[in-house]
Amino acid sequence: MIDEREIWACANALINRHGPAAWFAAAKRAEELLDLGELEGNRVFRAIMHCIEQLEALETPDVTQ
Repeated sequence: MIDEREIWACANALINRHGPAAWFAAAKRAEELLDLGELEGNRVFRAIMHCIEQLEALETPDVTQ
């Protein structure tokens, strides 16, 4: 089982590699793993997707100023 620290590291790596498309890249991989019956891998990539959402929310500039 992958620990939470590794999930965050993977999320950060996907953001660095794919930029704004990181969430979609993780979602695609999660779906591929589900299609293969790799339920644990799918669970991990869904967790990575959640972390990507949180990291992207931190990087979103405040446009109300």
